[in-house]
Amino acid sequence: MQEVADIIHNQILLVALLACFIAQILKVAIELVRNGKVNFRYLVTTGGMPSAHSALVGALATAVGLTMGWSSPEFAIACLLAIIVMYDAAGVRQAAGKQARILNQMMDELLQDDHTISEERLKELLGHTPFQVLVGLALGIATSFLALRCF
Repeated sequence: MQEVADIIHNQILLVALLACFIAQILKVAIELVRNGKVNFRYLVTTGGMPSAHSALVGALATAVGLTMGWSSPEFAIACLLAIIVMYDAAGVRQAAGKQARILNQMMDELLQDDHTISEERLKELLGHTPFQVLVGLALGIATSFLALRCF
């Protein structure tokens, strides 16, 4: 039972999760400003502004650096993990979203000719623009600095 208590009191883990949660909440708020309505699906979806993945790994790496030291092996691991996640968010998943958009367009055009295909539409909002990744990273870094000062 002590292990569960240790996990719950792990400041680095809590800060990273907090940054991710804040990013997801901001997605709902941005959607409200853009479209004038609240869409709670943004709490659990990928893609959009800011990148919650980038906020999470940015906060993780920063919290590890602040706690364990900037020259520690733990910081190096967290930093490299952050780079991989952010590259994937802005690169691979962004490209997959563009491909999904093109495939959906092709399906729409095919269905206009009275063809019947029972496939569901592909999800187009998978990745992030580089700007969304950078905003998520900045959010994660700021969350770590602020939260670790408060704990």
